[in-house]
Order: sequence, then structure tokens, then C-alpha cells
Amino acid sequence: MKRSLFALTASACLLAAGGLQPAFAAQPKVEHYEYGAHLDIAKVISMEPVPTVCKVVPLHMLYQDSHGQQHMLEYEAMGNGCMD
Repeated sequence: MKRSLFALTASACLLAAGGLQPAFAAQPKVEHYEYGAHLDIAKVISMEPVPTVCKVVPLHMLYQDSHGQQHMLEYEAMGNGCMD
């Protein structure tokens, strides 16, 4: 019984991992933002929400440029959990 449960769980994990692989393969390479960099953003596809913490955190934005290419941009932002 334990072996069959383990085999079933392992199979489910492998199927789930295999199902996620194409989504990760389609993601563009992460580009790191530097102050003053020119960004060609025609359309924002998705952005991570700013977490409720009181520190600088890395965030990601997926966008499309004016040529239709997708880019993943990593930038830093101050969390919105600080009290005055």
C-alpha cells in the first residue's frame, strides 16, 4: 500500500513538473534594470505586486517592446510596509 501511494505521488510530481516545464522555457531571460537605462515598453503584460515589507525588494515585470518582443525586467522597489 505504501509503495503504491509513493509511486502515485512520484508520478503526479513528475507530471506536474513536466507540465510546468514549457511555461518556464517560454519565459525570456531576466534583464536587470540600471538607473538611466532606456526601456522600450509598448505594453506591460504582468507585474509583481509590491510586498508589505519595510525594505528594498526585487520585483519583476514582463513587458512587450515596440517590436513585439517580450522582456522580463528585474528592478528594485521599496516595500510599502514602512510606517512613518
